Amino acid sequence: MSRIGKVPVAIPVGVTVEVKDGILSVTGKKGTLSRPIPGNVMVEVRDGHAVVALRPGGESARNLYGLYRTLVANMVKGVVEGFTKTLEIVGVGYKAEVKKNAIQMALGYSHPVVFPLPKGISAEVEANTVIKVSGADKELVGLTAAKIRSLRQPDVYKQKGIRYRGERLLKKAGKAAGK
Repeated sequence: MSRIGKVPVAIPVGVTVEVKDGILSVTGKKGTLSRPIPGNVMVEVRDGHAVVALRPGGESARNLYGLYRTLVANMVKGVVEGFTKTLEIVGVGYKAEVKKNAIQMALGYSHPVVFPLPKGISAEVEANTVIKVSGADKELVGLTAAKIRSLRQPDVYKQKGIRYRGERLLKKAGKAAGK
């Protein structure tokens, strides 16, 4: 059995966790998140904790046991605190700004790049070069940040592009002078 899956998830005050018709719903001050639960995994709410367990005969789903415990914990944390990913834009003339439900960026192309934000995700831009992507769903925040980063991945030679804050990049040496 999974050691991660055995640990119950504490449910803070103001958060409700419900399982109805195979769908787990977590509601808090940052919104509501829901996720389908596979048939071999069950989530029960007991004494202010969410407990993940396998149904009898569900040994084939042992790999999902720890996964769903972590997903429940992330959902609870998301509706209470939320998640944030910070991206930095590096390059001469590279900048970003938020317009309605989209981020408009100048990334060295001949045209501005407009990235529409998915529902439940918000973004703010600091000093034209720092993008903070935030929301309650950890998976969606990470996916959105990864898609924004993929618009102009950091160059290994000049290190220009969009990177995560704190990301260490490998810098390659350029061509050696001819002999």
